[in-house]
Amino acid sequence: MTVGIPHTATGLAAWAAQQQKLVPRQFRPQLDGIRFAFYGRMSTTDFQDKASSWRWQRSYAEELIADHGRIVAEFFDEGVSRRVAWPDRPQAGSLLAALADPNRGFEAIVVGEFERAFHGQQLSELAPLMRRHEVQLWLPETYGPVDFGNPRHLALLDLLGVHSRREISRARYRTTAAMTAQAQLQGRHLGGRPPYGYMLVDAGPHPNRAHARWGRRLHRLEPDPVTAPTVRQIFAQRLEGRSVASIARQLNDDGVPCPSNVDRERNQHRSGEAWMLTTVLAILSNPRYTGRQVWNRQRTERAGLYPYGAITRHEEVQRWNPSQQWAISEMVVHPPLVSEEDFVAVQDVHTAPVAADGTTRSYALAGLVFCGICGRVMDSHWVHQRAAYRCRHGHNSTRSANAARRKILYLREDQLVSRIQHERNLHLDHRQLRDADPEVVAEYLATHNMIIVCDHDNWVIETEAATIRLAPNVTALFGIPAVGTMAEKCPKREGKS
Repeated sequence: MTVGIPHTATGLAAWAAQQQKLVPRQFRPQLDGIRFAFYGRMSTTDFQDKASSWRWQRSYAEELIADHGRIVAEFFDEGVSRRVAWPDRPQAGSLLAALADPNRGFEAIVVGEFERAFHGQQLSELAPLMRRHEVQLWLPETYGPVDFGNPRHLALLDLLGVHSRREISRARYRTTAAMTAQAQLQGRHLGGRPPYGYMLVDAGPHPNRAHARWGRRLHRLEPDPVTAPTVRQIFAQRLEGRSVASIARQLNDDGVPCPSNVDRERNQHRSGEAWMLTTVLAILSNPRYTGRQVWNRQRTERAGLYPYGAITRHEEVQRWNPSQQWAISEMVVHPPLVSEEDFVAVQDVHTAPVAADGTTRSYALAGLVFCGICGRVMDSHWVHQRAAYRCRHGHNSTRSANAARRKILYLREDQLVSRIQHERNLHLDHRQLRDADPEVVAEYLATHNMIIVCDHDNWVIETEAATIRLAPNVTALFGIPAVGTMAEKCPKREGKS
């Protein structure tokens, strides 16, 4: 793909273009030589000018290859972070695909700056592919082509990769620290869409004088007269003990437009047809309805995907941060839709589902059992008339099964309680865990910030200061297998909760 800045030469520009200095033919620059593909990248489209970013990278690349060849193809990514793997960048992915084409039309790749193109060990992963297809890489930092057999070049590339990662880490830390202070001390709205039930209103000029001169304004939340009553209704019904499903069902029966229907412009990827359980849960768990600004509830992690040849790929996954890591404003900064006392009370409301036989199933250790393989909280699962817990490691029906898929982990509640009850090392400091009642054990674990972390072989109790491994032979005394049996891995669908 060729990217250029269109320009029609008129007036002064046309005159300057015509003033060509004549030189003897034998001293003219040769137009032939190495054919290059230029690669460039810019991180954002809102805060960077494409024309200037493209120009300086292209000019630097042209200066590097002067008298050696010319650029015949161009690949320029816009709005893509350097942390994104090459196969997942639109233009970089096209460049990788072009490498395998014998008629690609270029013999080398040139970039204007290492940090514009690579991050960490990305170049080390790309090197075998370039050597296989006999394509050179030219960098300004090496003053020409990279020699992947030269130890000095390899050491320099490692240093540049570390510097690229350090630059991102430093910028991220500074930004996070600044935004945390702005949320806690100033209660500032830090961007993003307003929660359902609120709307954004002007809050005056930006406190940064330079930004204020540019016309930037602050914003704050105000109750939306149309949707705010629905939020208050949802919290009130939950406090009455109603289930999330019944609340969503009543909203749909009453014809109340769901959040994605109210704001279609920013929810075009959603159907906007009806209220979902997850929508009601998101409202009930959002602390910003108390009138305080809350930031850093989520973080973005890079999860590994299946390799593209020898090149690692990643996807960004949203994870919820523990409440201890939230940045909560010290003051109420916008009108609340629910009091703090009612919000906290709502978080403690639990409506246990009723099984097909009419019984209420109880999971004493729910929220306290974590998967030691992927770190997720294990799901409560009813197996053969017993409470159990399982983890599918993020797999669902939308992903195809493959050889790399991790084996589902199943654990029974009675196994966990038995191991905890008979672990002598644990009882030296936590004697109350000798109790055989799961409810007593669960209450003690929750009160003392203790969790259970399990995989297929090892089960441990983690405290804030120590990790205590549960003896693996305890359940054998009771004839209980270490993990769920094959029969337990196919529970009956009815009664599943």
